[in-house]
Amino acid sequence: MSTRRVIEPGRTIGVLGGGQLGRMMALAGRNMGYRFVTLDPTPDSPCGQVADLQIKAPYHDVEAAKQLAAQSDVITYEFENVDAEVTALLMRDSYVPQGSQLLYTTQHRLREKRAIEAAGVQVAPYVEIVSAEQLRTEVERFGTPCVLKTAMGGYDGKGQWVIRTLAEVDEAFATLSRARTDLVLEKFIAFERELSVIAARNPSGEVVTFPVAENIHVNNILHASIVPARISCEIAERAEQMAQKIAAALGVIGLLAVEMFLTADGELFVNELAPRPHNSGHYTMDACRTSQFEQHVRAICDLPLGSPALLTPVVMVNLLGQHVAPTLAWSQTRDASLDGAGLTAKLHLYGKQEAKAQRKMGHINLLCADVEYALSWIKQSNIWEDQHDA
Repeated sequence: MSTRRVIEPGRTIGVLGGGQLGRMMALAGRNMGYRFVTLDPTPDSPCGQVADLQIKAPYHDVEAAKQLAAQSDVITYEFENVDAEVTALLMRDSYVPQGSQLLYTTQHRLREKRAIEAAGVQVAPYVEIVSAEQLRTEVERFGTPCVLKTAMGGYDGKGQWVIRTLAEVDEAFATLSRARTDLVLEKFIAFERELSVIAARNPSGEVVTFPVAENIHVNNILHASIVPARISCEIAERAEQMAQKIAAALGVIGLLAVEMFLTADGELFVNELAPRPHNSGHYTMDACRTSQFEQHVRAICDLPLGSPALLTPVVMVNLLGQHVAPTLAWSQTRDASLDGAGLTAKLHLYGKQEAKAQRKMGHINLLCADVEYALSWIKQSNIWEDQHDA
C-alpha cells in the first residue's frame, strides 16, 4: 500500500520555466503559503519577479537543474518545451510528480496523437511524412486544404504549413524539413468551433474538469476564450469526458489542456494537448471558484482538488504587444460602456520587459451577464483594432 506524498503549505515549489504561466502559478501558490524558485535563462523573468529565487540558466544546464532540485520540495514545469532529459535527471534527485514520460509524449506530435488514440479518443486523420514524394501522394489522398506540421517545436502557428494546392508541396516540405524533426500531415477538419477543456488530476487519482471554453484564434494565436462555450450541454459533457479519459490514460498529475475541433454534425476531434496551465484557462482566475493555477498547485502537492464551478459568464481576451499602449491608456479612464452593461474588466499583465507585436503580454477577463455583449465590447473598443475581424 503506497503512502500519499502531500507537499504541505510552507514548502518550496520549483518551476522549470520562468514565463507568465509560472508567474500566475507562483502568485496563486503564494496565497496558499508556498515558496517558489524558478529556473529560466531570461533575466528578471515574469516568474522570477514573484518567486523567492530565480536560477538564471538554460533549461539544459545540468548543474542549474541540480541547484533547483536541492532547493525544492516538489518540481513542476510551466511549458512543455523544457528539456525532457533534465526532467528525467530531476526525477532521480527530487520529486517531480508529473514525471518525464508525459513531457516526452506531448513534446512530439506523432507520439501525442498515438497516445490519444490509445486512450480511445478521436484525432484528425494523420500520417508521418518522410519525403516530398510521399507528401504529394498523401495530399492527394487527404485532399486540400491539409496541414503539414513539424512534430516538435511548433506553437502559436509556428512550424506548420496549410497546403492549399499541390503546387505548394515541394516548398512546404523543404521549408519545414529545415527544423530537422519528424513531419506529420493532418487532414483539415472543417470545424464549426474550437474548444478546450482543462482537466486536473492529483496522485490520489481525483480528477475534475473546468467548464469548456470556446476559443477564437487570429493569425494562429488565441484571441479570446468564451465561457460558457456556445454549445449544447450534451457536447460539453462529451468534451469534458474526453479530457478526463485522456488524463486518466496518460496518468496525468497536475493539469492537462485538451484542445478540440467541433464539426457541424457534432463530432469532436482532439487537436493537441498541453500538460500544464493553458492560455484558454486564464478565465478561471476571476470566473471560477478555483483558478487553474491554484488547481495545478493543489494537484502536484496532492491536496484535495478545488471546485471548478463557474461563478459568472466570462470572455478572456489576450493582450499582445501591439495592445499594451491602448490598454494602458484605457485603464486610466473611467469606461462608462462597462457600467451600463454589467461588465467587469479584470486586467492581468505579465511583467515582460519588452512589448513586441504578437507577443503575449497579458489578458483581460471580462466578467459579464451576456458573453455576446462582452464580445461586442471587445470589437468596439480601440484596444484590439487589428483583430476586429475576429
